[in-house]
Amino acid sequence: MKKRKIASFLVALSVIASTLLSGCGAKETPDNTSDTTVSATEAPVTEATGGDDNASGISEDELKAMSALEVSKLMGNGTNLGNTMEAYGHPDYLKGVDPRNFETAWGQPITTQEIIDGMKDLGFDTLRIPVAWTNGMNFESGDYTIDSRLLDRVEEIVNYALNADMFVVINDHWDGGWWGMFGSADEAVRQQAMDMYKAMWTQIAERFGDYSYKVIFESANEELCERLNDSDITGSKGVLNVNECYEKTNEINSEFVKLIRSTGGKNADRFLLIAGYNTDIQRTCDERYKMPEDTAKDKLFLSVHYYTPWDYCGTDALQSWGSPTDLDEQNGLLEMLTKFTDQGYGIIIGEYAVMKEKGSGQKPDTDKFYTNFLNNCDLYNYCPLLWDCSSLYKRSSGIVSDETVAAVFKDRDADAEAGRDYADIQAEAKAEIDALYEKANEEMMENISLPPSDDMAIAWSMFTSGDWGVGYSAGDLYDPTNMTQGIKATNVKVTGDGTYTVSLDLTGVGTVKGIAFSALGISNGEKFFPNSIVDIKEIRINGEAYTPAGDDYTSSDDGKCTRVNLYNQWVSKIPEEARILGGDLTNATAKLLDVGNQNIETIEVTFDFITQQ
Repeated sequence: MKKRKIASFLVALSVIASTLLSGCGAKETPDNTSDTTVSATEAPVTEATGGDDNASGISEDELKAMSALEVSKLMGNGTNLGNTMEAYGHPDYLKGVDPRNFETAWGQPITTQEIIDGMKDLGFDTLRIPVAWTNGMNFESGDYTIDSRLLDRVEEIVNYALNADMFVVINDHWDGGWWGMFGSADEAVRQQAMDMYKAMWTQIAERFGDYSYKVIFESANEELCERLNDSDITGSKGVLNVNECYEKTNEINSEFVKLIRSTGGKNADRFLLIAGYNTDIQRTCDERYKMPEDTAKDKLFLSVHYYTPWDYCGTDALQSWGSPTDLDEQNGLLEMLTKFTDQGYGIIIGEYAVMKEKGSGQKPDTDKFYTNFLNNCDLYNYCPLLWDCSSLYKRSSGIVSDETVAAVFKDRDADAEAGRDYADIQAEAKAEIDALYEKANEEMMENISLPPSDDMAIAWSMFTSGDWGVGYSAGDLYDPTNMTQGIKATNVKVTGDGTYTVSLDLTGVGTVKGIAFSALGISNGEKFFPNSIVDIKEIRINGEAYTPAGDDYTSSDDGKCTRVNLYNQWVSKIPEEARILGGDLTNATAKLLDVGNQNIETIEVTFDFITQQ
């Protein structure tokens, strides 16, 4: 703690000095989470570190002899330098702005050695540096030269990380969406995209070609998927279908590996991180995704990201996590990645996070989420990199926002695990995973009147508020623990033909405005009562009868849960297999409720359930 306070003081001095030497020019972005914004200042590039012997005691020769699976154990847990070097300012660069000025454009302070040392001190042994390389490139003119000032600044930050004895990952991030050039209807534009990609990575590879094997190049971020059709740069949507997006993804990754290897030196056998399809676990495990061939043996990592469930990790909707359903989902998804480790590929989870709630600290159960997540990473030998933009670690002050959450990482850093047999680490992780799951089951059985069961059909009200701040089990998987704290739900067991009522009382969570999504769900409805019809008799909002905007219809998205959409703005066409009493779908709608910005205190739905042979 004493060391951290000293680092905090030095960081504060650095920020003050930077502010005095440069003007402020930050612009707000949706994910601006920092309280300090300053412009980049002149700074010399420090000499590259990580030569024959690293501070960790692992020599370059030893690293060179290792496989990706072996190195992933050394990389430990890491973090991202988020919203910093990938902050997008290309249009201003074309007007003559120094590309280093964009470092603070998305609300983060100037990066210093003290800031990176603070990350290391928190227990992070790997740093991922997302970069927008077009911030220093006049690519519209066909000139793909990266401005030396941007390269110098990235190199300086890489050296900060190496000085702190960290592994480093460098990529090209969203970068204004230029990736959409790959999907253009114009073949010439597609070729320009590949030429630009190769020129970009040739320069990066040459700049860092003699650097330690602790420096890892990453082929892309999340854009290798249908986002290859993005229109940000081209102005028009691309033309690749899903199969072609998989093929183009495989091609880009293959060209990346061949290009890096061709630059020679340490790049001939440097560890490389290959972006998964959309960095989504399930989509990357699709047979259409292929890891590229490589002339170096066992030097490839696979990159995926983890923000599941999104309504907990990425929005303010759900304020709790840790039900058996939650744990099953997380444990199952992470186990899927063993498909790649079984083939000798390392796994780097390049981003994961539980986003900070608006105006408050970490969400409830964040420490539980991270603990189970990191236990899975220990069990399967994955390297996880936290996405943090001064939410947990306040870069401008060098302090953390939540000591309980911070302790989760510090307890797992390289120093904490030094000298331990990895089999013991895995066994301990598995025991903690099993214990947490058993405890979650016990708590659910004690606190939930109708816990999920494969042996019955249960009706409930899915709900998400208009601002996405309040939610209750919004999805085809019935999970009454997946909710904003304070909600009271009345769910019912469906036993066959009859009239049933479900309800939500939202008064315990404060003011709830509008509805972003709502539906009546019946878990196992298709299993026990195939082709059944739900006929809604009455909807009451805040105790008052509500007149629906059309006729309700019955359907199923997953073939398991029977559903009636009360308000689903994403349904543009009634499915052909929809069922309705009387058979006339003319007035059927997925938007029965249109409450605008009305305060929602209670929702009650009464319906007839009609079975059919």
